[in-house]
Amino acid sequence: MIQALLTYQFLQHAVLACLLASIVCGIIGVIVVEKKLLMMTGGIAHTALGGVGLGYLLGFEPILGAAVFSTAAAIGTGFVSKKGGKNTDITIAMFWSLGMALGVLFIACMKRYPPDLNSYLFGNILTVTSINLYIMAILTFISVIIIFFFFNDWKAWLFDSEFASISGMKTTLLEYTLFILIALSVVVLLRVAGIMLVIALLSVPAATAALFTSKLETRMVFASIFGIFACFSGLYLSYRWNIPSGAAIIVVSVSAYLLLSAVHAAAARTKKHTVCTAA
Repeated sequence: MIQALLTYQFLQHAVLACLLASIVCGIIGVIVVEKKLLMMTGGIAHTALGGVGLGYLLGFEPILGAAVFSTAAAIGTGFVSKKGGKNTDITIAMFWSLGMALGVLFIACMKRYPPDLNSYLFGNILTVTSINLYIMAILTFISVIIIFFFFNDWKAWLFDSEFASISGMKTTLLEYTLFILIALSVVVLLRVAGIMLVIALLSVPAATAALFTSKLETRMVFASIFGIFACFSGLYLSYRWNIPSGAAIIVVSVSAYLLLSAVHAAAARTKKHTVCTAA
């Protein structure tokens, strides 16, 4: 595969997409898991189909349409959750359904069925274009910069939002910023895992990292490493066996989590048994 990597541009694009996706997995995924926003993330991801369909219909880059729809859904859901907490799940379901429905309608209005629509639904890292890479790189850079420069604020808000609010921190701004970052992350991961599987790529590496450390910055680094492992392993399997890359990445990621979780649990039981015996 090394020779192919040096020869074929689509593989070079795939490798760069893996790196960008892994960074997002590590940084935003850990925050999503910590704040228990997986349901919202899934809703935002599915809403993106409306933007993809609009992009196909009007002839512009579908990933840009996905960015607009995802951001609108994130802000709308965040607004409702702030104003009326009980209705959050309903709002997520409505945005989720509306985005999917609009996507289906926009695509139905086309004369021909988009040939690469499945790459947005289920992911195909081998079809990432130069334009996709530029957009992914810009969105990843924005996410990293925002998290890096306000890291202490994020950390305080994550672990004690009430204290952060009392301390005068602009928690509402942080919350809306997080919603937008989640939307941007969905867009970054769209061509890697697809609309249907993006939630797994944002959650599984972060959950795997949590098995080894509770320190926020270390978890982000570990999650990025696990994301790199899953993405590159899935890319290799996809290229070697001609199977869908998004599905391969998720299978590797979940399998690694289950294996490491079992090892971690066994080690904890052994340690507990040793302590009890010594006592």
